[in-house]
Amino acid sequence: MKRTGLVLISLIICCCTLAAQSIAGKLDALVSSEKVLTTSEVGISVFNLTQGKQMYAYQDKKLYRPASIEKVITSVTALAELREYYLFNTRIAYTGTIVQDSILQGDLYLVGGFDPEFMDEDMNKLIEAVHNSGIRCIQGSLIADVSLTDSIYWGAGWSWDDTPEAFQPYLSPLMLNRGCVNVTVIPTSKGRKPKIEVIPESDYYTVCNLAQSYAPQCGKLKVTRNWLDNGNTICVDGNANYRCTKTLNMYSSKDFFLHTFAYRLKETGISIQSVRYGICPDEATGMYTFSRPLEPVLKRALKKSDNLSAEAMFYHLAISRSRKKNVGFKDAQEVIHSFMKHEIGRNPDNYSIVDGSGVSLYNYISPDLMMEYLKYAYAYPEIFHTFYEALPVAGVDGTLHYRMKQGKAYRNVRAKTGTVTGISSLAGYVKAGNGDMLAFVIINQNVLRGKEARAFQDKICEILAH
Repeated sequence: MKRTGLVLISLIICCCTLAAQSIAGKLDALVSSEKVLTTSEVGISVFNLTQGKQMYAYQDKKLYRPASIEKVITSVTALAELREYYLFNTRIAYTGTIVQDSILQGDLYLVGGFDPEFMDEDMNKLIEAVHNSGIRCIQGSLIADVSLTDSIYWGAGWSWDDTPEAFQPYLSPLMLNRGCVNVTVIPTSKGRKPKIEVIPESDYYTVCNLAQSYAPQCGKLKVTRNWLDNGNTICVDGNANYRCTKTLNMYSSKDFFLHTFAYRLKETGISIQSVRYGICPDEATGMYTFSRPLEPVLKRALKKSDNLSAEAMFYHLAISRSRKKNVGFKDAQEVIHSFMKHEIGRNPDNYSIVDGSGVSLYNYISPDLMMEYLKYAYAYPEIFHTFYEALPVAGVDGTLHYRMKQGKAYRNVRAKTGTVTGISSLAGYVKAGNGDMLAFVIINQNVLRGKEARAFQDKICEILAH
């Protein structure tokens, strides 16, 4: 019996070894024959989490720009440091007294909490709270407190010419609709101006409508703003031949929030003498607090690769640790570095992590570093469950919705994508055919056509899934 048991154990070990060798051989063959790698670089790491051993590594210690898989580092650190029930709070408070049941002899404060999911309906709740208090006239000022972070409205290493795109919002503790507006162009009759609808409604921006309906001679429809002048004039020009919506960022998220809030107060019959910025005193009386837990912020950062959500988590890491009133990206970096050193077991001096989203061109990591974060998350069920559920599912949702629609990888891969000019990356988990859970990291660098790099990554996932 003992001998039979030993034979069975030997057979199992042998089969596992052969499977590992088979996968390694297939990956080697793919790497050596893939056309995209004749003009570009790649780093790959594959680890069997079930068996606790490395399955494959190719240039995995070299440094690469990670693009949006940087959000894995931010997310895992946030789940470990902040926990999933951490709250993003936006609140209103006042000083002075309410007299004659309607006049505030004092100031009304808007205190930003760097909530990236704060939308139109959330602002309505703040407006309703002020209205329900009975206040109809503010004899002092409406004051926005944005002291939670420093004055830097973009991350270090972000490209200035990415504005006015929605994926690059202006960072602020007060953000409405992710610092963006949704501009909808609706054709009317031929040769006439189209109808323009802008949400959220505000007096902060103006609209310049030079477009014509069903007029091909006017050229392609363009929806932008005068971003080179840091202006907020929404410019619509060209041929409007179908209904379409374009999302634009607004210059200065804090101003957009403050002026829209003031506009909404006036629309509900509440008069204001002035608006300005300041710091809410500790003795101010709280009126209403809008709170949002970490989980939906994390989910949007990973599923949709939302840069603003990732940066919000990044800054809140600094807020949770720092005793300062104002925090900046360097404070957030310190938390990332500390976690990397003490929990991940890597020297942060060997890498460069500048922001939370991966937008910065100054970020440099290695595939084997990213692998350590995937392994760390897997080792802690309270982290892994939330993290794993928030990752895009191959062929199903998020940024993997249109990838790996068939084959073994379909619905079997959960991974974060990454894309900036010249870079394509993918990092996450896949269930092997034998039931083992595998973690993988792929970073393609110096890629001229991202489609080719993504196809290469999908082939790797298919190999791992068998």
